[in-house]
Amino acid sequence: MLRRALAAAVSLALVASLSACGNKQNKTLKAETEGIYLDIGDLKYQVEISRPLNGADIEDREYLRGVNDQLGPEDVWFAVFVRVQNDSDKTQKPATQFDITDTQENEFSPVSIDSKANAFAYDPVPIPGKGLLPNVNSIASQNSIGGELLLFKMPRTTLDNRPLELKIHNPDDFQSVGTVNLDV
Repeated sequence: MLRRALAAAVSLALVASLSACGNKQNKTLKAETEGIYLDIGDLKYQVEISRPLNGADIEDREYLRGVNDQLGPEDVWFAVFVRVQNDSDKTQKPATQFDITDTQENEFSPVSIDSKANAFAYDPVPIPGKGLLPNVNSIASQNSIGGELLLFKMPRTTLDNRPLELKIHNPDDFQSVGTVNLDV
């Protein structure tokens, strides 16, 4: 009986140690929905909201300022508003690499936005200790969304290939990626 209990305890310890090793190698973090904080490196990322934009809408036109790219007849603008929080006491660099992938493995990168022309554009400036992106005194922080804009140009049909997944690459370890299922 003692031998059986000892064998079971050793087996459980071995499984636990192997599981822990696997977790250290897995550098992908997952949020099943928007609004969940993801700890990537020393920062917390949160998707405030994501949605298609309509250039004919007054509010959405403001989000499209400083965008030189044009939509094709079958394309759509897709906005992802992110908030980045630095809980540490040191200044930290936020992510500069983001991608959206659909269920067909199509991948999209954000389009360039002139941050001087667009107060909502994601601007990955270093975040001081205990600071936020967007800065609490900025228009992007003070509006109802409370995040900075990542803008993607994609075929309208991509919105049918859900869920869309946003990938956030850790700027200090490119293999470390956080993913968020986007609510389309």
